[in-house]
Amino acid sequence: MPNRQTSTSSAMSDEAVPSADPSDTSSLLAERLQAWKHCVGYLEDYVSATEKVERAHAKEYEKVLKTINNPLKEGHHFDQSLGGIAGLFENMRQNTQGLANTHLETEKNIKGSVLPILDRLHKEIKNKSKELSSGASKGAKEVDKARNTTQKHIELLGQQTAGYESSGGKMSSSEDPYVVRRGVLHRLAQQVMHENNNRHDLISVQNNFAQFEQHIIEVIQQALMTFNQFVSGQAQKQQELYSEMLATAQRVPSDFEWTQFVSRNESVLIDPNSPERTVEGISFPNQEHKSTKALIEGTLERKSRNKLSFSGYSTGYYVVTPSKFLHEFKDNDNLRKDPTPELSIYLPDATIGSTNGEKFNIKGKDVSKGLGSKLSGSSEIAFKAHTASDAQKWYEVIRSVAGAGPSEAYSSEPTSPVSPIEKKQLAPLQTSGQSQGVTGGETVASPIAATPISVVDHAEKPIGADKV
Repeated sequence: MPNRQTSTSSAMSDEAVPSADPSDTSSLLAERLQAWKHCVGYLEDYVSATEKVERAHAKEYEKVLKTINNPLKEGHHFDQSLGGIAGLFENMRQNTQGLANTHLETEKNIKGSVLPILDRLHKEIKNKSKELSSGASKGAKEVDKARNTTQKHIELLGQQTAGYESSGGKMSSSEDPYVVRRGVLHRLAQQVMHENNNRHDLISVQNNFAQFEQHIIEVIQQALMTFNQFVSGQAQKQQELYSEMLATAQRVPSDFEWTQFVSRNESVLIDPNSPERTVEGISFPNQEHKSTKALIEGTLERKSRNKLSFSGYSTGYYVVTPSKFLHEFKDNDNLRKDPTPELSIYLPDATIGSTNGEKFNIKGKDVSKGLGSKLSGSSEIAFKAHTASDAQKWYEVIRSVAGAGPSEAYSSEPTSPVSPIEKKQLAPLQTSGQSQGVTGGETVASPIAATPISVVDHAEKPIGADKV
């Protein structure tokens, strides 16, 4: 079979009662007029808003003018001649007043010459919309009414033809399908007449729309051309005023103000040739106090307590302080991060093992208050120095500090004879760094006085520091 065209005209010829709404065309045209009305309304709002902005700009430039209307604060910093910054601000005051005046003039021109053009066009579109609703819309309603009548008779014809088949051809004359079919053709002819009349009306309206839209665009172009004359003229004038400010600024020598300023303030300004500050050149209170000087410090290797460790030993930076602590740090760098001890052992409460070549042991409790100290009690830690000589130096200093603990210097001892080791176990030192569970003894004065002179003299220069 040949393909049938799907145009509106062929569909209306093939179907007795087309499914298309007869008011679709008029509704579409009415919607298009509404779109044009909104389009012009947008332009009116745009131009009106621009007019208000121009008025607001004039007021804002009055505010701008007030910012430089008074003499400059700290004006003594600038040369008061016309060729300097003071002269520049005088020029800016004059041109800023000119900017405010140009905006006022543009606001008046837009309000009096551009907005009336768009307002008249808006009214024309509204009148055109009224004409469409009273003309083409009325024809669409007549077509719709005729189609409903035709549809009813077509349905009646269907009922009569069905009754003819069931009754064997016996029925009244008014129910004769032939008569009903003639009635359908009559009403269909009336319907087609209304459809064609409505079609002619819509074609006329469509042709008129093309001319009317050309008129709309021409008026819009005219309004925007007038609008452009005013705003571009204002923009050109504004550019000239700003260019005058720029030219005045460019005539000021670039080093004029600074040269004059430097000559007046040589005693206050910073000398760029002066050296920068360094940490080494800074001193602070108690910087050289004896309690801040290490008795010995340097790198040692500590045996790992992790049985799964392959390395066996890990290197750290260790310090014995006058406060009788053995501190472990990752390194001796004070710059990258705050040097917080990884391990701290209070030596008077620790047990010191003898040296074995470059190795020695310390059994004590970590009191650094870190995570490791909370999870472990007293444990024996194996250290290894670089050489046996270094190990002996560490051992001597640590032993002297641990041996001078308050437990040995404590005067209130039990009367029964006990060994020094038993004394230390019966009356351990109660310090702020001790963990809970250590009891007995009283806090006494710092045991520095009990340290052998040879150790103190030796501590003036930390032993092993050159090994770091």
